[in-house]
Amino acid sequence: MLDPAPAARPATGLAVRCTRALLSPWSRFSLLVAVLLGAAATMLLLDPQQLLATGWPARLSGGALAVILFGVAYGVCTVAFVPRPLLNLAAGALFGTQAGLTAALAGTVLGAGISFGLGRVLGQDALRTLLRGRWLKAADGQLSRHGFRSMLALRLFPGVPFAAANYCAAVSRMGYPPFLAATGIGSIPNTAAYVVAGSKASAPTSPAFLVAMGFIVLTGLGAAVVAWRKRHRLTAG
Repeated sequence: MLDPAPAARPATGLAVRCTRALLSPWSRFSLLVAVLLGAAATMLLLDPQQLLATGWPARLSGGALAVILFGVAYGVCTVAFVPRPLLNLAAGALFGTQAGLTAALAGTVLGAGISFGLGRVLGQDALRTLLRGRWLKAADGQLSRHGFRSMLALRLFPGVPFAAANYCAAVSRMGYPPFLAATGIGSIPNTAAYVVAGSKASAPTSPAFLVAMGFIVLTGLGAAVVAWRKRHRLTAG
């Protein structure tokens, strides 16, 4: 029997090859890079931290809806690399300590979850092939075997960039639930300090503001010292 559509086979084969190329690990990783660069460029143009701090609609200046919307905006901004300290200060200035902390923590977990999902779906297969160095393998093994404990330590340590921790966890074999739980719990101290500082910024001599700023300064200095010691050891080694 003659093939009813002999010309269809080459076309089908080409479609299969194109589909495989588009779904290959490095194609997905390229898409991830493009998405993140586009998001970062958009955030630079829109300057959302200023919008959140000074241009928040007056009709949404309070209430549960405003807290929810701010939390969602916060999460999206962190995916686009907007610095969390600025967003935390804005949360405190807009909503006060309790509601501001709720919005900031919810946005932190949301943003971390989105980044983790993007990294896991679009970047893990490609980036895992690059885990050849001793330090990279050690970090991957630590996150894969002791996910919650390791991520909790990274969140408590203010010297580790938020986005870097998200994508390192996504490349590892760490699970989603321990990642989100460790992010929520470990982000409380530093986030609370910035939110309190933002809520009390109008009274810079108040005890709450001074304590919050003291905590921020001390943890920042501690992070710098630890980073310098790690760098010194690596250089010496």
